[in-house]
Amino acid sequence: MAEADDRIVAGVELGGTKSIVLIGRGRDILVSERLPTTSPAVTLAALRQRLAEWRDQYAPEALGIGSFGPIALDKSGMDFGHMLATPKPGWAGAYVVGALGEGFGERVAIHTDVTGAALAEGQWGAARGLADHVYVTVGTGVGMGIIVNGQPVSGRMHPEAGHVRVRRIAGDDFAGACPFHGDCLEGLVAGPAIAARAGKPAQELAADDPVWAYVADALAESFAGLFLTLACGRIVIGGGVGVGQPQLLDMIRAGVVEKLSGYLPFINQAEIANRIVHAQLGDQAGPLGTLALARTVLD
Repeated sequence: MAEADDRIVAGVELGGTKSIVLIGRGRDILVSERLPTTSPAVTLAALRQRLAEWRDQYAPEALGIGSFGPIALDKSGMDFGHMLATPKPGWAGAYVVGALGEGFGERVAIHTDVTGAALAEGQWGAARGLADHVYVTVGTGVGMGIIVNGQPVSGRMHPEAGHVRVRRIAGDDFAGACPFHGDCLEGLVAGPAIAARAGKPAQELAADDPVWAYVADALAESFAGLFLTLACGRIVIGGGVGVGQPQLLDMIRAGVVEKLSGYLPFINQAEIANRIVHAQLGDQAGPLGTLALARTVLD
């Protein structure tokens, strides 16, 4: 039997505004097509049709689906593979696995697009060679993909650690921008939160704007908690804010070292640049993530 890298698989990245369907071998994308994400009926039918056509041509052995969420991932639950109460109109309850998995049998893997990207960064990017890492995307929201022993973590659903509250800088009275939790991590550091605090979009702020100290401190609190909870080998930062504001990286690193105060032997000034890094795959992380997900269900 061929090694997993040599076997052809299919992938679907189901995004809030666009979706990508593709066929790949290893990290090589053989063919792909981008489609608008509209209603579930229209979008899923179009993706299913393209998969059927390519299945005849390429004979992919498995399908990986990286989707926006929230989505039910517990295979023992009646709602497995269904969209949960997503804010995207019309998509709550959509049966994604049922619509796309025809012809693949049990060889269908579904997770969030963020977790797919985490797997891709682990196989081909910034966490290559590590068994344990966390991928954190900071952009319009905050998403986390947690990889333990090479496998994505999920329980009843996927990790939502972007909504955990963090300890804040003394005297900071910003209410936060999360419509559910106010000043959770996402409500403090995502793009809309930065704009609400500063009065203008993140991309218009100078690199030395005082707002970045609040953003870096909140992320450092979160990352310190991740290292304490998971003892992960590396945290990989992606997303428009996470990568688009390069001054944040050293601020976050310094904050984590300070907050952990030498408690963890693998987190110190000499090691921190290897423990917190930028993502490497850019806009290919999502599509490659679907191929990485498909590989998880190959024999």
